[in-house]
Amino acid sequence: MKWLKSRKGQQAVIILSFITVPLLLLVIFTYLPFAQMVQFSFYKMKYLTPPDKRVFVGLRNYIDVFTRDDCFKALKLSFYYCAGALFQLALALFLATILSFGAKGGNVFKGMMFFPYLISGIAIGFIFKFFYTRGFVLDSILGIVGIDVDSLPYWLKDQKVNNWSLVATSVWRYFGQNMVLFIGAIMSVDAELYEAAALDGANRFQQFFHIILPGIKTIVTLNVILSITGSLSAFEPPFVITGGANGTGTYFVIMNEIAHVTQKVGLASAMAVVLLVIIFIVTILQKLFFKYVFREADT
Repeated sequence: MKWLKSRKGQQAVIILSFITVPLLLLVIFTYLPFAQMVQFSFYKMKYLTPPDKRVFVGLRNYIDVFTRDDCFKALKLSFYYCAGALFQLALALFLATILSFGAKGGNVFKGMMFFPYLISGIAIGFIFKFFYTRGFVLDSILGIVGIDVDSLPYWLKDQKVNNWSLVATSVWRYFGQNMVLFIGAIMSVDAELYEAAALDGANRFQQFFHIILPGIKTIVTLNVILSITGSLSAFEPPFVITGGANGTGTYFVIMNEIAHVTQKVGLASAMAVVLLVIIFIVTILQKLFFKYVFREADT
């Protein structure tokens, strides 16, 4: 008791409390549900199936993930979102670099670009659902500039363009967030480095590759990892705008349908585990890639 009343004892209690509570919440709301999900992935069951009525099927659900047309093949749609994410990051980094060196109206532009990120994903889905609908906003704008509306494709039905239309929605929403993060990182780079580089005859292009890019390598790596992993789990645009119809059903949309419509909880759990493994592998590969790319950054 005397030790608990001492300064070191009180510090130990406070530290232990701050460690225990978050870990306890993490175990209860993350690790235990995940362990339960892994367990469900080995059974054929519905949500309300009693434990004694669940049928153990072993790896059957995992085999179905890779063999069913509506499961693993839906993951290929993530490549559309990955391509959009890389384009979005490149554009955000380009504009962030320009704005960091000062530009008229830069603060207004940053605010306008960041605003879509503050809007709910569901609301954005409804906005773009009407934006792409035949004869509505996009078609009207293209008609004003002289394009024949009848020659335009159905943006949400034509399978040649509908996934790119949904990708554009994600690019529009997250572009501003990445740009602001890049600007913050670029502003933290020591300005004296630019002056020294300019004295050595380095132009803006050389300054970008030899000062800015190595200086913000942590933010670049983080943004790419978050964007790619987010692309693998794309859900809101296809779910809200098209409902997964006409070949727009991403892996998450199909998983949601299997879990909540057809009530195949075991199969949906197996899909979630497979996606987690894929995201983990992709994250490791990205870290190794950037470690190689920025191997000389410290130098």
